[in-house]
Amino acid sequence: MNSRQLYFRILSYFVPYKTIAIGVLVAMVIAGSVDALMMRLLKDVIDGFQKINQDGQAAWLMPLMLFGLGLVRLISSFAYEYGSAWLSSRVMEKMRQQMFDRMMAMPIKFFDQSSVGVLLSRVTFDINQIMDAGLNVVSVLVKDTVLAICLLGIMLWTDWQLTLFCLIMLPGAAVSIRVVSKRQRRLSRETQNTMGEMSQILDESLGGQRIIKIFNGGAYESKRFAKANNQVRNLMVKRAATSSLSSGFTVFLIAVAIAAIIYAAGLRAAEGAMTAGSFVSFMGSMMLLQQPIKSLSKINDPLHRGLAAAESVFGLIDQAIEKDEGQYQVERAKGALSIRDLEFAYNADGAKALNKISLDIPPGESVALVGQSGSGKTTLASLLPRFYDTTSGEIRLDDVPLAEYELGNLRQQIALVSQDMVLFNDTVTANIAYGAGSVDMDRVRAAAQAAYATEFIEQMPHGFDEMLGENGVRLSGGQRQRLAIARAIYKDAPVLILDEATSALDTESERKVQEALENLMKGRTTLVIAHRLSTIEKVDRIVVMQSGRIIESGKHAELIAKNGMYAQMHAVQFGGDLA
Repeated sequence: MNSRQLYFRILSYFVPYKTIAIGVLVAMVIAGSVDALMMRLLKDVIDGFQKINQDGQAAWLMPLMLFGLGLVRLISSFAYEYGSAWLSSRVMEKMRQQMFDRMMAMPIKFFDQSSVGVLLSRVTFDINQIMDAGLNVVSVLVKDTVLAICLLGIMLWTDWQLTLFCLIMLPGAAVSIRVVSKRQRRLSRETQNTMGEMSQILDESLGGQRIIKIFNGGAYESKRFAKANNQVRNLMVKRAATSSLSSGFTVFLIAVAIAAIIYAAGLRAAEGAMTAGSFVSFMGSMMLLQQPIKSLSKINDPLHRGLAAAESVFGLIDQAIEKDEGQYQVERAKGALSIRDLEFAYNADGAKALNKISLDIPPGESVALVGQSGSGKTTLASLLPRFYDTTSGEIRLDDVPLAEYELGNLRQQIALVSQDMVLFNDTVTANIAYGAGSVDMDRVRAAAQAAYATEFIEQMPHGFDEMLGENGVRLSGGQRQRLAIARAIYKDAPVLILDEATSALDTESERKVQEALENLMKGRTTLVIAHRLSTIEKVDRIVVMQSGRIIESGKHAELIAKNGMYAQMHAVQFGGDLA
């Protein structure tokens, strides 16, 4: 988008509140007009002192008019300032919500390629910059333009020859604004990017304190932050210098014109061509004219800063969301999975993470995926809830292609317990019943009991109402994992994905949770991803993967007897000898 299109898109957010926006603009016009009218009345005030009637009528009429204008100025000023704040807060709220909703609808690939810190900067910092380019710039344009026009009108009415002489500064100011605008836009865009980088460093440094401290990385992180912080400082200084130079040059032109005009006006007043009131009114208007001209010359910086922010914000809002073209829905799937000639690559020109995978899993069967890191186990599991779309081939649930399912309905059939445990800064109950809409406390307690989480939940001061902190920071790794398992138990989905579900548990906790998982897996189609082979010996089938392909499949005893890849992995983990 060019600058004009960006700006009109920003203004489109004010359309739903057009009545209030029009009222604010009217209040701005009134405020600017009143400021100029007060300056016009100076002529009558000064000249009127020489013509006061004997009855004193002129003595009270002029102060009354000034009092009335002051009251109108007070009301109009409050109206446009309060209205502007109300409109800005509404639009910022709407933009932030739109950005958040958009991000929630983005595919997983978007987050794989994005920095959390940069996204945080878009939602917080950039939105504020857009408001500077939106309503604040409009406020300056309307109020100060009206004031400048009215003051010029007063000056023309008072002495048109002197006023034309004043206008010699306008071409110079216009050239200054034009030269500065391109530099301001470039500096603003660089500032947005650097602020995003600084937010990313903050997010990584604050979230990775344990690693930073154990590896003595504090000094390194401090240098990273100092570099980004210094870049932000340099860009802010450059922006301020550019804006100040432009504004200062404009004011210098005004000062030169004023010096010449004062001399010329003094000569005209001495010749009797101007009254004392006309002279004061003209000079006052000319001096006051500096303020709107200075403000108008300075809007270039916030305007281009906001437009640069708008590029990044609208760029995010316009991103393509997850494909959800399917319409098929089912209340509860049976759980039959069929995978045919499945291929997948994370990048179009990259290596295949999965290559010609074919696998049938009947309802209720538990299948373990094993293999070395990078063999494609987690990738295959990620394709079931359509975190990614297949490159070629097909996956069916109950003989219906996944692409034909309504996306929310498909994911309703799947529960996930991942090695990357995610808990929210909410209560224990909210975390276990997450996404369920309504909460059934009996089911919550039953899920916690089945995951062997009740023992530590009941020891908390507020029990199930205890706030967990960010990502369950107050819990041990094993406790967090058991809550994640309780969440999957509560969902009671027909398909389970267990991605290293017991990886963070000690031996005793693992035994308890393994028993709970074995009970939970009964009657449900379960895909188990595990490196610890001791946790999968009782599953119905073990599938061994290597380089994105299935190389072995069978029960534990059968695979050991084959003396293949699985037998080698088992021997390495348990220190046994191959037969």
